[in-house]
Amino acid sequence: MPPILVDRSRVEAAGIRLRPFLRQTPLICDSSTGIWLKCENEQHTGSFKLRGALNRCLLLSPEDLNRGIVAASAGNHGQGVAYAARLLGARATIVVPAEAVARKIDGIRSLGADVRLVDGGYAAAESEGHRLAAERGGVWISPYNDADVVAGQGTLGLEIETQWEGLSALDESAVYVPVGGGGLVAGIGAALSADRLGLRVIGVLPENSPYLHAFFHTGSMAQVMERPTLADGLAGPVESDSITLSLVREYVDDMVLVTEAEIRDALHWASARGVVAEPSAAVALAACLKSSSVRRLAVISGGNVDPRLWQEVTRNAQV
Repeated sequence: MPPILVDRSRVEAAGIRLRPFLRQTPLICDSSTGIWLKCENEQHTGSFKLRGALNRCLLLSPEDLNRGIVAASAGNHGQGVAYAARLLGARATIVVPAEAVARKIDGIRSLGADVRLVDGGYAAAESEGHRLAAERGGVWISPYNDADVVAGQGTLGLEIETQWEGLSALDESAVYVPVGGGGLVAGIGAALSADRLGLRVIGVLPENSPYLHAFFHTGSMAQVMERPTLADGLAGPVESDSITLSLVREYVDDMVLVTEAEIRDALHWASARGVVAEPSAAVALAACLKSSSVRRLAVISGGNVDPRLWQEVTRNAQV
């Protein structure tokens, strides 16, 4: 395993760097269940991904920015990179799976980035992104396999720390975090690594794409069989050399899985309460809803949901 490259101090430095550019998103409590929701769906670009992408881009030299930026994304990371590139006057190319949510693709284009669609899912997009960056001499920005991206994502944990009253209490508390490549849960874990006492950081994955769950519990992802999932932003394999592999072992207390039915039920729950959550965010809520922890917080990581899916969800929502 590589050395630990992200710690609390690196996340704090990212927080200072990003403060002028980000919204501090709301932390709200559902009175009927006592579940807390960290609403990163209200961040610029509608997702937490802006934090990591912008932190990475703010550290680029003028020469690096002139080379152009390349990323692969199912949508939210691409919007974060596109937003950061526009802010800094850099060119950005985002490689996106052809079956990605149209709203996310449109969002990337609206921010001025060039979009390249590829068949074959996220793995194919990531492979093409690496190839394109090498061919052009561009700066590759991974959505998770980058210490500065992870540190940027971790600033969400700093906000939770300041907003969630009684965080250091001795009672049993748990923060549930969606997991794809592991950058968000690793960053939040690093941010909350000091004086955690009764607090647990728990990663949540769709049962149909359980890569980091398999690694966390068995040390291998070789036997994972991926199936289609509503949580498209969490789908796809994780690079075998990703720094998040060691970070989740260091900072995350558990990894759990949720079913497609549980994800859909969580979307209904959120809709009934006026919270717009995409399926990749709803995995954390799904785990929260069946948790026995005394104090529960779900990170609503994004709200860029397919309008047709959301229309269906709202029709069936129940309080």
